[in-house]
Amino acid sequence: MIIVNNITMEFEGFAALKDMSCTIPDGVIYGLVGSNGAGKSTFLRLLSGVYRPKRGEITADGQPIYDNPAVKKDILYVPDELYFLPQASMKTMAKFYAAAYENFSRERFDRLTQTFGLDPNANINTFSKGMKRQAATVLALSAMPKYLFFDETFDGLDPVMRNLVKQVIYDDVIERKTTTIITSHSLRELEDTCDQLALLHKGGIVFESDIQSLKTALFKIQVAFDSTFDRTKFDGIQILDYNQMGSVATFIARGDREETVAKLRAEQPIILDVLPLNLEEVFVYEMEALGYAFKDILM
Repeated sequence: MIIVNNITMEFEGFAALKDMSCTIPDGVIYGLVGSNGAGKSTFLRLLSGVYRPKRGEITADGQPIYDNPAVKKDILYVPDELYFLPQASMKTMAKFYAAAYENFSRERFDRLTQTFGLDPNANINTFSKGMKRQAATVLALSAMPKYLFFDETFDGLDPVMRNLVKQVIYDDVIERKTTTIITSHSLRELEDTCDQLALLHKGGIVFESDIQSLKTALFKIQVAFDSTFDRTKFDGIQILDYNQMGSVATFIARGDREETVAKLRAEQPIILDVLPLNLEEVFVYEMEALGYAFKDILM
């Protein structure tokens, strides 16, 4: 388990992260979404022990991460800006990773390299941007760390490779209970991959939730009656957003879905539909309830 307790990170007077706290359980895929400059990369570098926080503390399994080789051997960070040894092939990089990570699996490396269709003997400099991202993913998963951090994981990948990367990361979490953190500026990239999501804005987490609870807590109702009505007809239902056109009302509700539907059915509507919300819509309404303009945050 990773525990982040009131960390602050400053660069020449600029606070990239301010009094940030969170807890990341073992064996989950934790998605961190935010605009460029929100502090996502800084956060991953702190978790990896590349940076030392100005204030606060970060621990993994109860141990501090910074300047602690015993903990760092179980942590692997794949940055947004990838680095490979000059003129190295994937085989060369595999030897380099194996020297740093005692659990590096050559069998897994060979299997994943074949799965992604990469030439392990080719100079990585000849790879496209997307192929380099795939190579970094293969090497990271082959190292078999307990904690795996990806910064902008899907950048440069086509839709097919994007889905393949998601699948191999997901399989790793299922099979080995790896704790994986993925950053992105796109909720749609993380929606079907992550167990938990957090929104980072101006150096702090302004919203955090597990996806299942997040998606079931809010729902959209479309209802119509054959008599005149207004919003007061729905008193007792927690409504976050309400629109009405003539005899049809559409609103976003929070609470117990079955109880809400039962209450509405008792009013004998002529139309009653419960519509699903995607994750981005859920975040919009949750953030608005907190006083934030979600779309402005991610611009």
